[in-house]
Amino acid sequence: MSFFKDTADDIRAAKKRDPAARNGFEILVCYPGVWARMNHRLAHFLHRHGLKLIARMISQFSRFLTGIEIHPGAVIGKRCFIDHGMAVVIGETTEIGDDVTIYQGVTLGGTGKDVGKRHPTIGSRVIISTGAKVLGSFTVGDDSRVGAGSVVLEEVPPNSTVVGVPGKIVHKNTHKAEEMNQIDLPDPVQAELEKLRERIAQLEDKLTEMERG
Repeated sequence: MSFFKDTADDIRAAKKRDPAARNGFEILVCYPGVWARMNHRLAHFLHRHGLKLIARMISQFSRFLTGIEIHPGAVIGKRCFIDHGMAVVIGETTEIGDDVTIYQGVTLGGTGKDVGKRHPTIGSRVIISTGAKVLGSFTVGDDSRVGAGSVVLEEVPPNSTVVGVPGKIVHKNTHKAEEMNQIDLPDPVQAELEKLRERIAQLEDKLTEMERG
């Protein structure tokens, strides 16, 4: 019964978060993120009960079907919405909280051949934007946002926004994830370039003054 309830919750989450979604039936038959979540529930159940080969076979079939690779060992909370989903990879020891949104091309992975807990823990209500990579065994706090294309390699406090390569915190304790759009996110590289331009302009002015003097 929980399987069907959780699937219904996923459909409602997709309808709430995707303005292109028109009705529940369309979401059920056309959204690969919903299929991937359904397949993962079965694979995760079998994995926990020692049937790991069958679980991996199901996850690989799901990857072929949806373009989304979720290891059967990953723990995923309720109402996780994987939008579009192509090339999403979620590693074995990943833990994901409730009401998380993951866009296409996201990797929740490790950094090498470490054993034990080697993948990230994602808090609740986190948004991970297109192409972001979260790599390593650390926590991304509740209500945080990871900007598109970012590479996150260290702990992210709750209510924070991270952008860049490597990821840098550009907002902290000021915005919740759902209140921010991608266009609102500053570019830390551009900010540094602006500082350099200002510094060069100041040096040029001083040089001009020295030449006049």
